[in-house]
Amino acid sequence: MKLYALCDQDMLDNKEVPLETFIDIAKKSNAEIMQYRNKSADVDFIKEQLIKIRKLYDGFLIVNDAYELVAFCDGVHVGQEDLKAIDEDVEKAVKILRTVIKKDKILGISTHNEREVLQANAMDVNYIGLGAYRNTSTKEDVTNILGAKLDLIASKSKHPVAAIGGVKLTDSFHHVAYNVIGSGLLQ
Repeated sequence: MKLYALCDQDMLDNKEVPLETFIDIAKKSNAEIMQYRNKSADVDFIKEQLIKIRKLYDGFLIVNDAYELVAFCDGVHVGQEDLKAIDEDVEKAVKILRTVIKKDKILGISTHNEREVLQANAMDVNYIGLGAYRNTSTKEDVTNILGAKLDLIASKSKHPVAAIGGVKLTDSFHHVAYNVIGSGLLQ
């Protein structure tokens, strides 16, 4: 199973872990992808963090939501609610995003059920995040826990799947390309 490290700024702040420490742990864990997520900072701070991560980390760097900063990383990951903020029709929202996030960049979206996975099959995305697998400490509003159903739903995706939400290093799936792990790397 490949590792996709979720570097959530709130998590780092709450656990009093410097960004550099998290990056070092992710590198030692052979993380191939790192997503930087910061839901509370302004765009200038996020840009500074992306520049800092890029200097320390050679893998794929994804920014959460801040698609205007795609020039500073390898791609963008957008959740369902953030897609709907672009356009209520999420398929149209992805088309709009693709005008900003060119083909040379990665675009990933979150999915939470079979309907969203099947809908994503028709979209121009590089991967989907699917979950939550179990409760997670990096998001407070998780209502749909997939548990063992995650792998079956993942099998319906034509895109590579990253298992999200409470995933641990020891979790294993048949139809998932990446385990997305945030706070689990710090334990």
